[in-house]
Amino acid sequence: MIDIEKYFNKEKIFDTLNENHRKFFKNTLKGLTKHHIKNCKDYRNFFKILNFDIKNIKEISDLPFLPARIFKNKELKSINDKDIFKTLLSSGTSAKERSKIYLDKKNSNNQIKVLSKILSSHFGKKRMPMLVIDKNPSYNARSKFSASTAAIYGFSIFAKKQYFLINEKNQIDHETLDKFLKEISNENFLIFGFTYNIYEYLLRKISDKNYNLKNGILIHGGGWKKLEKFKISNNVFKSKITKKLGIKKIHNYYGLVEQTGSIFLECENGYFVTSVFSDILIRNKNFELLPNGSKGLIQLLSILPTSYPGHNLITEDIGEIYDGRCKCNLNGKHFLVHGRAKEAEIRGCSDTS
Repeated sequence: MIDIEKYFNKEKIFDTLNENHRKFFKNTLKGLTKHHIKNCKDYRNFFKILNFDIKNIKEISDLPFLPARIFKNKELKSINDKDIFKTLLSSGTSAKERSKIYLDKKNSNNQIKVLSKILSSHFGKKRMPMLVIDKNPSYNARSKFSASTAAIYGFSIFAKKQYFLINEKNQIDHETLDKFLKEISNENFLIFGFTYNIYEYLLRKISDKNYNLKNGILIHGGGWKKLEKFKISNNVFKSKITKKLGIKKIHNYYGLVEQTGSIFLECENGYFVTSVFSDILIRNKNFELLPNGSKGLIQLLSILPTSYPGHNLITEDIGEIYDGRCKCNLNGKHFLVHGRAKEAEIRGCSDTS
């Protein structure tokens, strides 16, 4: 079995460009591929159809990838049913349109460890109060989560205490908000929510109130969903948040429910950054590898998916790896996400409703 514990001990988790890491990461992915070939019948058949020999892999880009949407059509897992600890569900209007991601206990724990490691590397190890721009999700069925519930639950590990802004009637709970602001006093705090909720509730519904959230660190992601007609650029979004609420530290995040845990947070200059747990490649519509600075389909690689073959996925999101060196102090690959491919279904991080 693949042991990724050694990754947790790395202090510089964004130092992904050195040759030693690249070799180590490639060998880990090769090991994961062998593991899933052995333990997942459908994945094994995929390799047979391709007539692919894993011995021929010389570069990370040589590893065969799956389309992220395949999890909506097939139940792929490399564990026995008795070992399923959690099931993550992507968004979708019907059960047939939702990806099902099966986790055993170790895979689930590793996801939490990695998310905690990434967050603490950005914001420090001290837990902070967290204002969640959402309803308090039901954890009654902790073995099965929607993507949105999984995200709220995942980020909550970094919270000293949680406060939920939206009540069951989808209205702002002003009593909770006033209590939160009174209790935090002048200390730093986290605000977490999906982009569409941040826009709807923080910008449109409470920004006319006299709330000063200048000590907040805002983490958001998930795209615009039903508010697509209100979509604004990331820079305009940040400017409005800062002007109306006083928040200056604003970080978008990107990731897939099919690779939960391997999130990419924005650096101070607006680029998403890879960690030692993940990587990104860009391909054209014919799936040919593109150089840095070119726009194309985002391919995401992660060492986390051990209970299902989601370690190497091609998305329907369009991105671009920054061809240069960012002025931030993070040494991972820097990239931008430009939206979704034309005529593609809405997928990507971005599946959080």
